[in-house]
Amino acid sequence: MPATTLISEARVETDRPGRYLVQLCKHLGHKVHAEWSEERGFVDFGAGNCLLRAEPGVLVMRATGTDEAALQRVEHVAGSHLERFGGRDELVVRWERVDA
Repeated sequence: MPATTLISEARVETDRPGRYLVQLCKHLGHKVHAEWSEERGFVDFGAGNCLLRAEPGVLVMRATGTDEAALQRVEHVAGSHLERFGGRDELVVRWERVDA
């Protein structure tokens, strides 16, 4: 990973992490490259990406970007879509910076 890569992570509590992982990757995959299984996902936004991992009771989302604007785009697009899909379950995405 280049030294300029910025990273943030969100841990979203949900009883259905695999379902939301697949839904998010399928949806975003209509516009950008995405790969997924029920346990792991990857979405490539060009200047950044989002790695997803389904764990018991939590969907872990890890966003990367080549600069601040790219990271914020990944956070916004992935986070806002997940919150919209999970509105009924009141999903909340809170990003926190991670040291590279």
